Amino acid sequence: CRQVTRAYLDQKLALAKRCSREATLAGAKAAAVATVASAVPTLASVRMLPWAKANINPTGQALIICTAAGMAYFVAADKKILSLARRHSFENAPEHLKNTSFQGTGRPHPAFFRPRGTLNFHSD
Repeated sequence: CRQVTRAYLDQKLALAKRCSREATLAGAKAAAVATVASAVPTLASVRMLPWAKANINPTGQALIICTAAGMAYFVAADKKILSLARRHSFENAPEHLKNTSFQGTGRPHPAFFRPRGTLNFHSD
């Protein structure tokens, strides 16, 4: 077993804080874009379409816009956290696990996997 030191824990905490900050920033950017992308058609439709004008009050408009922004925030932040976790887990992996290239068994591919021009039916 590996002994955990204070410096190791401090390093992990700093990494977690940095990842959290990056994810928050990515989520905020996505929420800003989603707010504009949902506000423009929502507000335009309420002013131009009779059905929307009659049935979507200001609270409904705000709910539509905020829901889009909230979903975008959480999806983008979660994607960022997962990508950073994947990257950091790969960086901290032992060397023998980092080699992800498939060496194969050395057997030839079946005919339908061979590149064109490699089928040789006659050995002249």
